[in-house]
Amino acid sequence: MTRIDFHSNVGDSLLYACRLARKAYQASQPLVVLGEPARLRAFDEKLWTFSPLDFVPHCMAGTPLAAHTPVVLAANLDDLPHHQVLLNLGATVPAQFARFERLLEVVGNAHDELIAGRERYRFYRDRGYALNNYKQGS
Repeated sequence: MTRIDFHSNVGDSLLYACRLARKAYQASQPLVVLGEPARLRAFDEKLWTFSPLDFVPHCMAGTPLAAHTPVVLAANLDDLPHHQVLLNLGATVPAQFARFERLLEVVGNAHDELIAGRERYRFYRDRGYALNNYKQGS
């Protein structure tokens, strides 16, 4: 069964997601980042600028380098090279999340993110998934 970790109260969800991507990369855990195209573009840009001393190799799914790149950005979960860790930046439950060993959910402080995060949490809980919660700050 997929392990699901919720990271909530994170402030800037894209910045926090960059830190999670860096952590996965440093731990040699291939990562797929799922989100809507506009959000993925913003995440891609943030990965280049969030830390001047860190580089997190990443590319879009479907490119020739995707199979050899540790962090793959995807708008859907079709034809992916990695199925270890999924980082969901989308507002909805990923349709094929159970194919992954681990799912990371990041919930920022914006009202719409909180509402969507609560809905996803209820979805997983109601289906019997054990949920790990990591609430940042206070």
